[in-house]
Amino acid sequence: MPSLSPSDRWLIGLDIDGTLVHDDGYLSPEVVKEVKRVKELGHEVIIATGRAAANAVPVVRDLGFEQGYVVSSNGAVTVQLDVDHPKGFQMTDIVTFDPAEILTQLIEHLPEAHFAVEDVDGSYRFHRPFPTYALGDQNFETPLEQLMHHPVSRVVVLSPQHDVDEFLGLVSKIGLASVSYAIGYTAWLDISPKGVSKASALEVQRRRLGIANHQVLVMGDGRNDIEMFEWAKTSGGFAFAMGQAPEEVQLAATDVTSSVTDDGVARVLAGFEGILFSRQR
Repeated sequence: MPSLSPSDRWLIGLDIDGTLVHDDGYLSPEVVKEVKRVKELGHEVIIATGRAAANAVPVVRDLGFEQGYVVSSNGAVTVQLDVDHPKGFQMTDIVTFDPAEILTQLIEHLPEAHFAVEDVDGSYRFHRPFPTYALGDQNFETPLEQLMHHPVSRVVVLSPQHDVDEFLGLVSKIGLASVSYAIGYTAWLDISPKGVSKASALEVQRRRLGIANHQVLVMGDGRNDIEMFEWAKTSGGFAFAMGQAPEEVQLAATDVTSSVTDDGVARVLAGFEGILFSRQR
């Protein structure tokens, strides 16, 4: 692998679902090829996802990564790949909060919703069923009141009886001022500690690597990527929204690429040298 100085290296932050992989989990060989190519140039590629680490690392392995860091749980958990560890990774940064107050507030307004919490070891506790793919391999059904009594890195809310627009309105009325949160394509709410996002975790990695703050490029498709986009744009970097992203996500980006089914990530990375050339000019 070429050795680039920090002044020449870029940090490339990539979301997983709807960005790297299709809805059915398919990872295009073209995407894998371009991610590997840019990484082999000496740039730092970091996956930044809402998935729990245990669900994110297999995709990172499919990309051919054997070392490096992965930002998971929307920034609340960062792990380091470790082939010798039984899980394949070690947790390096975990940010937690007390879920009692926010859960009490949500239960009052959304009594029929499904609630889960992500514990510091990456496992989940939930009180009503979630889709099988949604939580990590370790998940345990438990009474609702038992979700409240330990620090957690994330609270997850699923409200099947609401469409996304209704859910957006309800969450807005509740007013979650004490935490950070992001709403998905469906009536799905991820709640993180205040100030924690993919952006905050990527900033930690940027500083660790000594990469200039204007040499960042990120790609995503969800509302939980908007803060990551703003982080990249504020410093003069690039933020690409996927072609199928909601309008508000596209408007938050500097550019819009093709959809995930048309290998949007591969198209951006195939033109990465052109991006560098335009920056130099």
